[in-house]
Amino acid sequence: MKHRLKRVREIIKRELSELIVREFTFPGALVTVQDVDVTPDLKHSNVYISALGSETERDAAFKKLQENRVMLQLAMSKRVILKYTPQIHFRLDTSIERGSRIIELLQKIEIPETDGESETEKGETETEPE
Repeated sequence: MKHRLKRVREIIKRELSELIVREFTFPGALVTVQDVDVTPDLKHSNVYISALGSETERDAAFKKLQENRVMLQLAMSKRVILKYTPQIHFRLDTSIERGSRIIELLQKIEIPETDGESETEKGETETEPE
């Protein structure tokens, strides 16, 4: 059963991504489907959406998806044949923003210089005995 759930998750992710790209435009935001979680009874699915852009653009894109959830679910039911079409619940995934923020912070860190010379620098100035 675990293998079947994995296949269903991937199919829903692929089809929903294609539907979103084809049906919607999000000015100023890049919207992607990051992951899909499906309950074992295949009646509910959490769709994790990542929207890159300003906070207002991200909120507008998420609101647009929430408002058109039923339409997306209906279109997906025509493309993916299952006994039950899972009810879609959108969740905002902010892991990409957190990751880019951490990278920015790491790049701002200054590495302090050491007061003394390192061992390799000392070895280069000394002469070798013959």
